[in-house]
Amino acid sequence: MLVVVRENNVDQALRALKRKLQREGVFREMRRRRAYEKPSERKNREKGEAVRRARKAARKAAQREGLLPMPKKKPMPARPGRPATPGTGTAG
Repeated sequence: MLVVVRENNVDQALRALKRKLQREGVFREMRRRRAYEKPSERKNREKGEAVRRARKAARKAAQREGLLPMPKKKPMPARPGRPATPGTGTAG
């Protein structure tokens, strides 16, 4: 995994690294491995994860087929120092 530090901005690189680790599930895995998990608990957890994945896949398929409404898109917040929408900056 590679995170580039631009302009000596270590805080930004650290945030990017945390975001990548979060997406890959590293923090969840660390929390899970912190203590011993009984085999029966492991089976139950894996079964629950499989059920959640199946429900999510079924929901996505129903949305694609038009049986359920598509989720509403969240508006992106304006980032400091940049125009809110492309092409609206001031011409110099």
